[in-house]
Amino acid sequence: MGNENEMEKWQEKANVLIEALPYIQKFNRKIIVVKYGGSAMVDEELQKNVIKDVTLLKLVGFKPIIVHGGGKEISRWISKVGMEPKFINGLRVTDEPTMEIAEMVLGRVGKKLVTMVQELGVKAISISGKDGKLLECEKKYSNGEDIGFVGEIVNVNEKILLDLIEKDFLPIVSPIGLDRDFNTYNINADDAACAIARAVKAEKLAFLTDIEGVYLNPEEKTSLISELRVSEARKLIGNGNIGGGMLPKLNNCIDAIENGVSRVHILDGRKLHCLLLEIFTKGGIGTVIKKDKEEMSDTEEGNNGN
Repeated sequence: MGNENEMEKWQEKANVLIEALPYIQKFNRKIIVVKYGGSAMVDEELQKNVIKDVTLLKLVGFKPIIVHGGGKEISRWISKVGMEPKFINGLRVTDEPTMEIAEMVLGRVGKKLVTMVQELGVKAISISGKDGKLLECEKKYSNGEDIGFVGEIVNVNEKILLDLIEKDFLPIVSPIGLDRDFNTYNINADDAACAIARAVKAEKLAFLTDIEGVYLNPEEKTSLISELRVSEARKLIGNGNIGGGMLPKLNNCIDAIENGVSRVHILDGRKLHCLLLEIFTKGGIGTVIKKDKEEMSDTEEGNNGN
C-alpha cells in the first residue's frame, strides 16, 4: 500500500512536469522581465523562493532580467538616520540626502540578490541604470510639482542587457539613472521594468506586487480578473474602477503591450512560487494583460497565464 501511495506522488510530479512542457517549449530562449519589490522583498523566506523561481526559469531556457525596487528598505534607512520619508501622489520626494540613501540601499539589495542567484549555481550581475548609460532620464514632475531627484526614463541602452544575457548572465537592475548632465536620479521600479521590457522586446513582463492582481471591485476579493485585453483595461481605468497604486501600474502594462511586449502579468509576490504557477500552469493565479487581437495557441486556451 505504501509503495502505491509513493508511486502516486511520483506520478503527480511527473504530470506537473508534463503540463509545464508546452510552456517551456513556447518560451524557450525568450526574454522575461521580472519587476520585484513590495513585501515579497522584505520577507527573507519569500525572497529566497522568488529567486529560486527566476533561477529555475533561467535553467529551463528563459532569459530573465530582474528589475528590483527597495522602497520599504529605503524608508527604513531614511527613518534610521532621523529623516522623514515624504511622498507626493505616490512618488517619493527625493532630495540629495534621500538620493544618497536610495542609491546605497538599492546597490546593497542588488548585490544581495546576486549572491542568492549565484548560490543556486547561476551567474548573475547587478548593475545600476547609471552603468553604461543603461537608463538615461530627465527630471520628473508630479502634476507640475517638483519632487526632487526623481527621473523619467528617456532612453534605455538595451545592448548592455542583451550582451549580459548572451554571455549567460542573469542581469539584476537597480532603478537609478543619469540625466544628460550626469545628475543621479531615483526611478520608479515599475517604470524602469516597463521601459526595459519594451527596449529588449520581452515576451513577458511580470510585476510581483502586494495584491493578487486586478480587481473589478477592489473591495471584493472574489472579483479578481484573470485575463484583460488592453481595451478592457482602458475601460476599467475610464470607469474609475482602478485607483491608488494600481492605476500607474495598469497604465504601464498597457504601454508595454502597445510597444511590443507580448504579455504582462500582475501577481501577488507574497504567494509561494507565484511566478512558476502563473507561467507553467493552465489556471494561472494573477491577472494577465494581452493585446486586443491575437491568435490563441493550444498552450493559451485554459488561461490567463500563458
